[in-house]
Amino acid sequence: MDDLQYDNGAGTFSVSYRRALSHHMPISHFHETYEIFYLMSGKRAFFIKDRTMSIGEGDVVIISPNILHRTTNAERPEYERLVVNIHESFMAASNDSYMDILQPLIKKEYVIVKCAPDDRLSIKALSSRIMQEVREKKPGFEMYAQTLVQQLLLICCRHMRQSSMEPLESPSPMHERISEVVRYINGHYMQELSLQLLARKFYVSPYYLSRFFKEATGFTFIEYLNSVRVKEAKKLLEQSSMKASLIAGKVGFGSVTHFGRVFKSITGHAPLHYRKRK
Repeated sequence: MDDLQYDNGAGTFSVSYRRALSHHMPISHFHETYEIFYLMSGKRAFFIKDRTMSIGEGDVVIISPNILHRTTNAERPEYERLVVNIHESFMAASNDSYMDILQPLIKKEYVIVKCAPDDRLSIKALSSRIMQEVREKKPGFEMYAQTLVQQLLLICCRHMRQSSMEPLESPSPMHERISEVVRYINGHYMQELSLQLLARKFYVSPYYLSRFFKEATGFTFIEYLNSVRVKEAKKLLEQSSMKASLIAGKVGFGSVTHFGRVFKSITGHAPLHYRKRK
C-alpha cells in the first residue's frame, strides 16, 4: 500500500498513512487538534509531554491538543501506522453530548489504548475504510471519514470504561532519568537554561545528557526547549493581549528577533499570525 497524505487545508482534519523502515518527526509536533496514532505493525517509542513509552502493534495513542510529542525508533525500526488529526468541532458535529460520551479521552492529556482482539479487528477495519475514503475522494468523503474516526474513538472509550488503564513503564532507567530532566525544563523554560547547567544539576556529563536526551525524546535539547517556549508563547498570543516583545521575554527568549525566527521555524507562521486570528 502506498503512503497517503491528506490535509483539508484548514489544519482541522488530516489523514496520514505510512509504512517505513525508519522515521523521525520534524521539529514541531504539537497541534490544535486531537491526534489519533494507530500502530498497524511494528514497535515505536513514543515521547509525550515528559515520558517515553513503548507501544506495539494494535495500540492506539490519542493525544489532546497542544501536547508536545514525538515518535522515535524502537529496537525494530520497521513500522506501519495511520495518523489522524481531527479538530474538536468535528468530533461534536453529530452529537451535542459528545463531551459526555468521549469523556475518558477529552479529560486526559493523552491515553494509550491496548484493545482486546475483537476491538482490534474493528479498529483495523475502520482504519482501512478511512484510508479508502480519502484515497477515492467520492462526494462527501471528508465527512464520511470523520464519522469513521468518531466510531474509532467510541471503541477506544468503551474499552477504557471497561478496563483499568495500567500506566506504561519507561523503556529503561535512562528514559526515566531523562523524564526528570524534561519535567524540570517544562517547569523552568522561562529561565535561562543550558545543557551545561542541566548536566550539573542532574550530576551527569553534558555529553551523556545530550546523547541520551535525543535518544529518549527524539529532540535535541535545544529543539525541545525551543518547542516548549514556542508552545507557551502561542498560548499567550491567543489568550492575552500582551505584546509579542513581552511574551518573548516571558517564555525565555533573549531577543524578540530570535523569538520570531524560532517561532516561525516551528509553527510555520510569524507570532502575529496567532494574534490576528484571535
